[in-house]
Amino acid sequence: MPKVYPNANDPNATTAKPTEIPRHVSDRQMEVLTVWKKSLIFNCDGYTVFDTKGNLVFRVDNYQSGKKEIVLMDGIGKSLLIIRRKRLSLADNWMVFDGEASVSPIFMVKKPVNFLASKNLAHVMSCQSNNKNQLIYEIIGSYAQRRVAVYDNRKRLVAEIQRKEAKTGISFGGDVFSLIVQPELNQTVAMALVILMEQMFGLRRSISLG
Repeated sequence: MPKVYPNANDPNATTAKPTEIPRHVSDRQMEVLTVWKKSLIFNCDGYTVFDTKGNLVFRVDNYQSGKKEIVLMDGIGKSLLIIRRKRLSLADNWMVFDGEASVSPIFMVKKPVNFLASKNLAHVMSCQSNNKNQLIYEIIGSYAQRRVAVYDNRKRLVAEIQRKEAKTGISFGGDVFSLIVQPELNQTVAMALVILMEQMFGLRRSISLG
């Protein structure tokens, strides 16, 4: 298998420094991240995510089999978001919490009951008091084929999941793919949506939730 990034296994490889979330959309730029369904921890499931320079920007490590939540961390291991499946729900619904104060959810991701009859994979609903239950993102496409698009409530394309090809033309396969994030969507939220697509539609669950 070709290297995901030339410096991915380099001891001199850098970790992207945590930065404050830009306050305005104009402060952001489109980013193309490489998502690798592989944990940095030996014999653990998870994700390792690089930017275009090969810097580590996100990671997910499943330290326990049967873990009841998924923690999305930055490159140095700081908790950013916590993802939990909604209890006592017949539908496939997930709650996403702030990584430092996991008391009230930020948003909820719902898998439509009749998703097989349409291209809709999931709806992202706000859990904030001012906009509670408001649709904020719609996810369509095919996660199995790594062709997924995320639209906001203004019908703007804000993120995409696409297959990644090596420069030599060799395919990386389904475990390595590109996450393209437009300025209108925060990268952390975009990565949380990737994790949830795997939980809802992955052929094998990368992260055991018991």
